Amino acid sequence: MIEDNINYDYITRYIRETIPQNQGILKEMEEYAHENHVPIVHPEVARLIFVIAKIINPVNILEIGTAIGYSAILLSKALKPGGKIVTIERYEKMIKVARENIKKADLENTITVLEGDAEQILPGLAGQYDYIFIDAAKGQYLEFLPHCMRLLKSSGVLVSDNVLYKGMIATDKLVVRRKKTIVKRLRNYLTTICNHPQLESTIIPIGDGVAISYKVGCGE
Repeated sequence: MIEDNINYDYITRYIRETIPQNQGILKEMEEYAHENHVPIVHPEVARLIFVIAKIINPVNILEIGTAIGYSAILLSKALKPGGKIVTIERYEKMIKVARENIKKADLENTITVLEGDAEQILPGLAGQYDYIFIDAAKGQYLEFLPHCMRLLKSSGVLVSDNVLYKGMIATDKLVVRRKKTIVKRLRNYLTTICNHPQLESTIIPIGDGVAISYKVGCGE
């Protein structure tokens, strides 16, 4: 049974029953994640980030938070020919599984997994990315943002997952004491991106909450 504090259960259920179902390795990864209690993007969020990528048709994607490689493999299907994805993960167990999945999907020349903490890796990255997807430690999103702004090209899109964090971001009634710091930091993050002079942002109440930000180009 679907239970959350972001949307009505019947709406979430309807969306999940209506959107196209994945097949092949993505379906296998969904089953693996379910059986092993590994967090991956919700089905409706997966569809959203994929459609956004199809609209952008990116050459370069940066992902912060690889997990088992599900989102990276999904997004690879929206890349321009020859496009690349760089994804960052700090947990060795996840890195091992992700690389196995990437190899199985025959995407070793497309997806590069960087091992380590994003806060340490991001300062050393160069180049420009058309699309950045953040799905990592929620309390660090604000620390990631300056690096994302530097790396995201003008007219690029930044997507941040889990920004409503089980509904706790929207109301103190749901806040668990041990999560107060994360909630405070996520609220600051949302306030920042929604008022950033270089971003046009919105927040969508699906999954665990998704923020979409467009980087304003020169002259816009």
